[in-house]
Amino acid sequence: MIFINPKTDYAFKKIFGSSESKDILISFLNALIYEGNPTIEDLEIINPNLPPKLEGLKDTYLDVKAKLNDGTLVIIEMQVLNVQSFGKRVLYNAAKTYAFQLEAAQGYRMLKPVIALTITDFEMFPNSPEFTSRFVFKEVKTNLTYPENELDLVFVELPKFSKGQEELETLADKWIYFMKNARSLTSVPETMDSIPEIHEAFNIANQASLSREEVEDLDRREQFIYDQQGAIIKAVQDGIEQGIEQGIEQGREQGMREKAIAIARQLISQLDNATIGQVTGLSVEDVQNLRGDS
Repeated sequence: MIFINPKTDYAFKKIFGSSESKDILISFLNALIYEGNPTIEDLEIINPNLPPKLEGLKDTYLDVKAKLNDGTLVIIEMQVLNVQSFGKRVLYNAAKTYAFQLEAAQGYRMLKPVIALTITDFEMFPNSPEFTSRFVFKEVKTNLTYPENELDLVFVELPKFSKGQEELETLADKWIYFMKNARSLTSVPETMDSIPEIHEAFNIANQASLSREEVEDLDRREQFIYDQQGAIIKAVQDGIEQGIEQGIEQGREQGMREKAIAIARQLISQLDNATIGQVTGLSVEDVQNLRGDS
């Protein structure tokens, strides 16, 4: 058996965000947000449609949105590239989702909590050994939780998860193992196959159930992601080496901008303007101007 990569945009939404995915998503969210407890009894997947074919395959992350039976909104995002200011984007998207609930003349009492679940294929918090993290508003000195604590940021860092099949104990362990390793498996692990929702997730991820066109599209998306990751790593390394060689210390801000421009020039032929801007910190307009000069 060959399974598609859940970390690619099309596959992630096909498994967790399509119209037949409700039970799978409930199990997934209960595992990663509520420690495996059956807290979520029902939910509505918002906009349960697969992403369209994209010119240039420029999407490198995906949102799946769901509304729980108690009104709580959940944003689920799979991010494969460690782009600049990604942490700010997570917070911005959560705050925007919270604020945009209200329509004209509606009172604040109508606001419902928002949970942003972010799965990353890179380390977000290198100083922490934990592969899951949760952030809420608390008082600095006493650790008192803010009474209206309705923004909840949950992170899962896949590279930090190192458990093998024989070590999978919790439902969260099994779902994270699925996210990280499904692409490299040739059969469904026995310890995971007994869970109906994970069994169904593997069925959806089974490449044999896809058309030839879908498989080719997925292969191109996956290769595009790998190319972007390689291009970013190489450009950053080259930029660092160039900075060391040139000894850029005078005028730190100007030196950093010069490095960013140098890195951007190397990425122009491989990435789109928005992604280059995220990686380097330059504005999209700056990148567009560099592209025009090339």
